[in-house]
Amino acid sequence: MQITLLKGKLHMACVTQAELWYDGSCAIDADLVKLAGLHEFERIDIYNVDNGERFSTYVILAEAGSKTISMNGAAARRVQVGDRIIIAAYGQMDESEAEHYKPKLVYLNQDNTVERTANTIPVQIT
Repeated sequence: MQITLLKGKLHMACVTQAELWYDGSCAIDADLVKLAGLHEFERIDIYNVDNGERFSTYVILAEAGSKTISMNGAAARRVQVGDRIIIAAYGQMDESEAEHYKPKLVYLNQDNTVERTANTIPVQIT
């Protein structure tokens, strides 16, 4: 059986641009794309922490080191510059592979610099 797991994410990225009349996509600093294990043209889900919007688009590369997170095309209507978002990609694998799989988690500061990286999320305590 194939299951879908979180492959990689950029947590609390800050939107730096919203370009309505650009090809629909999300431009992401190429260094951040690589660090999160994402790929150009890969489908991603966007979760807007500031307004609750959730939508899908795909990755295009922005200049490495630019710290760019740009929502383009229709996605530009779902964000405001300065919004904090989570960018997530998922992968399918069989259950035996999933037992040992670890995602690439990248936690970002307000200026899209890397705060830390991880491959696990602590157990939530209630």
